Amino acid sequence: MMNLNTIKNLLLVTLIFTATNGFSQKSKTPLNVILITADDLGYEAVNSFGRDIPNLTPQMDAFAKEGVQFAEAHTATPICQPSRSIMATGLYGVTSEMMGFIHQKKEVATAMQVFQDNGYLTGILGKVGHSTPDLNFKWDFEQDYGDLGAGRSPKKYSENTKLFIEKCKKEGKPFYFMINSHDPHRGFHDPNGRKMKGAEEPSKLFTTDDVEVPAYMPQTDQVKLELSHYYNSVRRFDDTFGEVMKVIKESGVYDNTIIIVLSDNGSPFPFAKANTYVSSTKTPFYVHFPGNMKEGLIDTEHMISEVDIFPTFLEATGIKVDQEFDGKSILSLLKEEKQEGRDFTIGEIDYKIGGKATPIRSYGTKEFRYIFNPWSPTGDAYRNSNEGEINKDIEKNYPEHLEFVTFFRHRVLEEFYDVQKDPDGINNLINDPAYKDEIEQYRNNLKQWMKEKNDPVLVMLENVDNPEKMQEYIDNDYPTKRSLMSDEQLDKIKIKAAAKKEKKAKKKKKMN
Repeated sequence: MMNLNTIKNLLLVTLIFTATNGFSQKSKTPLNVILITADDLGYEAVNSFGRDIPNLTPQMDAFAKEGVQFAEAHTATPICQPSRSIMATGLYGVTSEMMGFIHQKKEVATAMQVFQDNGYLTGILGKVGHSTPDLNFKWDFEQDYGDLGAGRSPKKYSENTKLFIEKCKKEGKPFYFMINSHDPHRGFHDPNGRKMKGAEEPSKLFTTDDVEVPAYMPQTDQVKLELSHYYNSVRRFDDTFGEVMKVIKESGVYDNTIIIVLSDNGSPFPFAKANTYVSSTKTPFYVHFPGNMKEGLIDTEHMISEVDIFPTFLEATGIKVDQEFDGKSILSLLKEEKQEGRDFTIGEIDYKIGGKATPIRSYGTKEFRYIFNPWSPTGDAYRNSNEGEINKDIEKNYPEHLEFVTFFRHRVLEEFYDVQKDPDGINNLINDPAYKDEIEQYRNNLKQWMKEKNDPVLVMLENVDNPEKMQEYIDNDYPTKRSLMSDEQLDKIKIKAAAKKEKKAKKKKKMN
């Protein structure tokens, strides 16, 4: 039986390089591709988005001025692996059926496979499992968490970037290179806490006096403390970014490489990552494409998404794939041209890393954002791994902020926010009669998108006034994790569970 790689080789990919895109006209050298991701870097923690936090992201700020910055860029599924699956496929989770921490079962093209099939060397640093949709795919060069100082060593990232580029030069091949820092993901860099093995000290440390608390969180001492540690990790990501860019420039490939930089989701705090608020989906997004961009451009008009990354790389390199994408190339925007249909963004959550399905959908523009929480009527409490000690501290010490925790745990079915006046999503307008027409319009817009994508959440939105029917659908008909997973992933889970069980039995036997 043919595996997914073989099938893709036969069916999906045709290579066509063009003189104006895939090759440099003078050298006829194929264009290199680099995708750099931060892990949980919220847009509100980056100075180029108008913050006033001295020396937090100096390397990124400088890079933004060398290329094009998108002020309205968003992730579609703001959680690690499902977000990265969208980057790799140019498809929403509901289209690829990777609706959570789920590897590829459906046959779709992936960036790493397409580029490898077309003569590129493929390399990856960090987040390998979460960034590789097809379990059968083999990168030409890979280094992961332990090889990179817990994914938090600028020096290790620099060294391995140099090694991979040298390998490509030696073999005379272009490259597709994904560089994934594990910063600023929890656990943050606590100067007085336990250090991760191999993790380096950030080049600058921050205190609670330095932080700006986003409006979506309360002003508590614990919030400020965790934010200061988060800033340390943000700065270390910036250190890593700076070291990697130094190698890219010194190696001589900078001027023949398209580079995209973004985060996989928002900050790892309540009401950001793993939700669909503006603070969840909005991401720093920078593009560098020498000779094909207006340097220093800040695009504030067009709303773009991570779903556009793969199609952009394909157009830039001239590679053609026999498949339709949900995303669309943004190359023309780099030259300050206009594109139609860039006035909204979609957010989708289905399965987090653990627990039951918590389907959430959002439809957002630069004016408003509508959020649909069909899991809400189930009565289940919403939890994720991004709370730190913030919610516990509030429950213990801040009775005046208990509503913050209560709403985080138990959402209302629908939310509607004025993004211009309230970007942090504090004032839910869903019951405000003054916005009745806008709410209905946005609900219908989301419904239309769901119909086009055959979204399983559509059934619930069509029964928004019938909580019992929504509950019944989630319990009986909503896609389960197992139904979405490939046999290879299910086998891996079984093997891992058996090994864990054996380890536990040995430990128990030793204790006796």
